[in-house]
Amino acid sequence: MSDNTIDPEIKKVAFIGNYLPRQCGIATFTTDLCESVSALMLERPCYSIAMNDTPEGYTYPSRVKFEIEANRREQYANAGAYINLSQPSVVCVQHEYGIFGGKAGRHILHLLRQIRVPIVTTLHTVLKDPDQDQLQVLRVLGDLSDRLVVMSRRAVEFLKDIYGIPERKIALIHHGIPDTPFLDPNYYKDKFQVEGCQLLLSFGLLGPAKGLEYVIEAMASVVKEYPNAHYIILGATHPHVRRDKGEEYRQLLLRKVGENNLSDNVSFVNRFVTLEELCEYLGAADIYITPYLNESQITSGTLAYAMGFGKAVVSTPYWYAEEMLADQRGRLVPFRDANAIAGTLLDLLRNETERHAMRKRAYQHCRSMIWREVAREYLNLFAQVRRERHENPRSVRHLGLGAGRFDILPEINIRHLTAMTDSTGIFQHAHFSVPDPRYGYSTDDQARALIVAIKAARFRPEMTDWETLVSRYLAYLVYAFDEESRRFGNFMSYQRTWTKPVATEDVHARAVWSLAHVVAYSSNRGYCATAAHLMDRAIAPTVSFSSPRAWAYAILAIQTYLRKYPGATAYRKEREILANRLFEQTTRNASDDWPWPEDCLTYANARVPQALIEAGQWLQNSNMANCGLRALEWLDRLQTSDRGHFSPIGSNGWYPRGGIRARFDQQPIEASGFLDACIAAYRLTGANKWLSAAYRSFEWFLGRNDLGLPLYDYSSGACYDGLHLDRVNENQGAESTVCWLLSLLSMYEIQDEINIQSEKTEPAGK
Repeated sequence: MSDNTIDPEIKKVAFIGNYLPRQCGIATFTTDLCESVSALMLERPCYSIAMNDTPEGYTYPSRVKFEIEANRREQYANAGAYINLSQPSVVCVQHEYGIFGGKAGRHILHLLRQIRVPIVTTLHTVLKDPDQDQLQVLRVLGDLSDRLVVMSRRAVEFLKDIYGIPERKIALIHHGIPDTPFLDPNYYKDKFQVEGCQLLLSFGLLGPAKGLEYVIEAMASVVKEYPNAHYIILGATHPHVRRDKGEEYRQLLLRKVGENNLSDNVSFVNRFVTLEELCEYLGAADIYITPYLNESQITSGTLAYAMGFGKAVVSTPYWYAEEMLADQRGRLVPFRDANAIAGTLLDLLRNETERHAMRKRAYQHCRSMIWREVAREYLNLFAQVRRERHENPRSVRHLGLGAGRFDILPEINIRHLTAMTDSTGIFQHAHFSVPDPRYGYSTDDQARALIVAIKAARFRPEMTDWETLVSRYLAYLVYAFDEESRRFGNFMSYQRTWTKPVATEDVHARAVWSLAHVVAYSSNRGYCATAAHLMDRAIAPTVSFSSPRAWAYAILAIQTYLRKYPGATAYRKEREILANRLFEQTTRNASDDWPWPEDCLTYANARVPQALIEAGQWLQNSNMANCGLRALEWLDRLQTSDRGHFSPIGSNGWYPRGGIRARFDQQPIEASGFLDACIAAYRLTGANKWLSAAYRSFEWFLGRNDLGLPLYDYSSGACYDGLHLDRVNENQGAESTVCWLLSLLSMYEIQDEINIQSEKTEPAGK
């Protein structure tokens, strides 16, 4: 196939990335690439899958056929199914860690595993010092992709040396630019009322890493010699910067202008301009400046555009600038050095001959980067990978046992959780789906709801104001704790009086467990400090408790705390004391047919073996861990029906040793605890049977149970209170709904772990 012919086998291309009118560089790039490829393919259609950073999305053009809300993992699976249904010839992904959800943008991997056609991924970021998550994601991306496209030679070396990507999987295609003539800057200056001025320009979305304050300081020296010199800062503040810090950076720049008496020499255009406007601004500029603050930028669309317009460029030596401005195509100045910027600008303004020669060298170098030529290179690459795929077919990827089922988990829905929560906390009971204030609040429910809020914020940060929910449940526990007795209260009325002022031992320990989750996982320093302070006081009484379940919850609390602070000596000692006590009690009370520390199975049974398994693993006590595994295996046999579904011990009589096991009423707390214990067993042993058991208990909520009736209400996110002999209990109280959410979040967590483990066992570049 010649370079001037489009392979007829490339009938349709699907692009995944941000898309205009979303305001960011990747949206501009994806839009330009998609439109340029479409122009070459003529009647053959191209379309885009657009990533949204807000639930409402954007008003996209017709080219966008599907949208993904970045943090909603289930939407990636839906998008993968849509792509397969539409049967494109190639999928082209625009990758930058921050535009996809999950750790280091891991969610996009769930989508790409489903794709049956060749994948070409353009990397807009290649880090020199990635963290472990970033490293792993890019390696897996390299495995899933038929080619990784980069825009600089340094990026090629990084991929080979740091990420272990084979060179045969890497393609270098430059950043695209508009096709514009080589114009005299004076042609456009009258449009901006700067005739006769020396015009300097920076453009792009504003943020603190841009370093524009150093150019403003340099302008104070420039205007002494060139009083007509004018510097335009073109572009809106980056939407994510504005969301998190408002216009703080722009205000800093405005203060710099005032401090240096430059109000007549520096102006701001605070908006996201169209391509036509950008071309006019660039056309008018005598010098373009990119004063970025650190070296780790592997590409820059703004720099490519400026050079493509034939601008004299002054830049700090970030990686892309070093490469593009070599051979006298521009000037490099040190980072954070206003004096060096001023000296270089003055030298270029004084030496018009050299400035124009530099402009010409930059313009000629970039002629191969115009979008038409870049689109042709992409189409040639698409044809090449398609031919390779035909010659060497690849199987659809699966992650082993349970992965397909895990990929279709329900989305997180907290509508009922928030409806059940008022300014005090979460109500204990509901009358059908309506919160019932008559029964007030329980410390138990606040603790479990606190864990939900902490965990869910990691998976769906955009869903709600998690900080408010965490604060509300945590405040309840602060109020419930009595400093003198070092015990939590238990039940509180709607009028905020204690009806049971002292919590049972297991309720107390569950409250401590929830505090440990705040310490381990919250990013709010105030919440962490409050929880740690309270946990330090509340953990002490657990050593004197007599309930094996309370010991188990206290062990799990300490295990959670030690994930954040593994060297905490006092907690390590207390874990060992409690774990040995639980182990000894289990061993002393157990027999061949009853491997259990108590003489009755009641509620939340599986937390006992879970604590033994986790403590045994981290204390490196195999006898303790095996004791927990034996107890869990026994519990699994007891709670697996003849038809193979989960059938927990009923609360209407429980299961006394030597007695009759109650079949009903079955409670969500049993399924939730058993699921977590099975996941702990899987983490210890790696045995797939524990994944199957975990999923079996999860399916109990969805209708695979003794009555064949679902307990989860998809519309509201609520869970019914349990299974009676002949029906579902249609009340939707706090415990049932929170236990459902805890189970769903545990399934999300283990799904991620399975994916990560699979990624680590598959070499990059397969």
